[in-house]
Amino acid sequence: MAHPGLVGIFLPPPPAAPLQDPGEIDRAYRHWRTRVMVGTFVGYALFYLCRKNISMAMPSMASELGATNTQLGILGTLLYVTYGVGKFANGVLGDHANPRAMMAAGLVLTAAANLAFAGSSALWVLAALWALNGWAQSMGFPPCARLLAHWYSVSERGLMWSIWNVSHQVGAGAIAILGGFLVSHWGWRAAFVLPAFICLAGAAFVWERLRDTPASLGLPPVARYRGDPEIDADGRELSEAPESVRRVLVDRVLRNPYVWLISLLNMFVYVVRSGAFDWATKFLVERKGSTVLGAGFISATFEVAGIFGAIIAGVVSDRVNRGRRGPMCLLYMALTGVGVLLFWLVPPGHPWADAACLALIGFAVYGPQFLVAVFVVDLTSRKAAATAVGLTGIFGYAGSALSGIGTGLCIDRFGWGGGFAFWGAAALLGVLVAVPLWNVGPPREARAG
Repeated sequence: MAHPGLVGIFLPPPPAAPLQDPGEIDRAYRHWRTRVMVGTFVGYALFYLCRKNISMAMPSMASELGATNTQLGILGTLLYVTYGVGKFANGVLGDHANPRAMMAAGLVLTAAANLAFAGSSALWVLAALWALNGWAQSMGFPPCARLLAHWYSVSERGLMWSIWNVSHQVGAGAIAILGGFLVSHWGWRAAFVLPAFICLAGAAFVWERLRDTPASLGLPPVARYRGDPEIDADGRELSEAPESVRRVLVDRVLRNPYVWLISLLNMFVYVVRSGAFDWATKFLVERKGSTVLGAGFISATFEVAGIFGAIIAGVVSDRVNRGRRGPMCLLYMALTGVGVLLFWLVPPGHPWADAACLALIGFAVYGPQFLVAVFVVDLTSRKAAATAVGLTGIFGYAGSALSGIGTGLCIDRFGWGGGFAFWGAAALLGVLVAVPLWNVGPPREARAG
């Protein structure tokens, strides 16, 4: 029976009558796995249009509103704080909610926050609206984590999640170019208006494309469909029986020490990722003499290169490291530090070198950024996917919050060199945290080893 009322829309649908014909099951799985990938990919990319647009707007906002680097950093910090807290809260809900409704609602709310932001000028109002936007944005990833964990099995998780992870780069790269164009032609407010309307259209697309887990469509679990059983922490095949919120949150997530260590790694990843993307445009304009539009194209290389970094990390950790994600995390964080140093050392007047260095940072930082989510799902199971990723999100966006105000303060007090030193230190700490994760793998590998 359908759930009545507005609240009912967010509740997961009951299991449908099981399909029996193997051919019908195979056809349905092929159809819905494609729809899930496309729907979550496009939907999550659109969230970035209403989040990273502020990066392209910051130089013009600073000039028009008379804002300092620290004040602009506070805007980013507020979004990251509410995003991090919201990602965990919505992650806990996401493992027990209808992902279709949650994702569509998030796109509508972020569009509303962006439209209100475009119509405001007082810094305290802008800060409040951007904090609200952070909460709306936090409704994007949990439904994706739930769907990907239920529709793709353990042995293909690194590859398929890395393909989906390209949505980050598509969305962020698109807004880097589109935002630069809008700001150059119509001012910084335009960079918030047009993306908002695109996200409203995206909400309708997500609602039409997505459904819930395979069971809601009468399909068997993906592990049974692919003959790829997921092994639980006790060494037995994962049960399909529903689990309580306490079992998922406490037993599977909070009591797993590796989840906490991976979350700490995520914090350092996001210090560099958010710092490089949020501040690269301003750095290129102020120190390298670039135009806003030119800086937008250079910044887009950060995202494009990240596509290849994430996919290579997923394939290697799946097929070479047999499900161990730690080695790639460590190597990529070391490479991130090298990229930060080179980007700082390039003298003005060499835009291609700037683009190459920023591409190196993007290639390197998006490897561990993507692997963190797969890592914790491997260790906690698909039943805790959104919750586990939500916990890493608190740490990740604590890193982003620290990056926002921390980078602004370092630049105001020590110049741009201080900001780059801050990012480099975070990359080094990420390397150190990744060391004890080197041999950690999913339960199935621990048993096989």
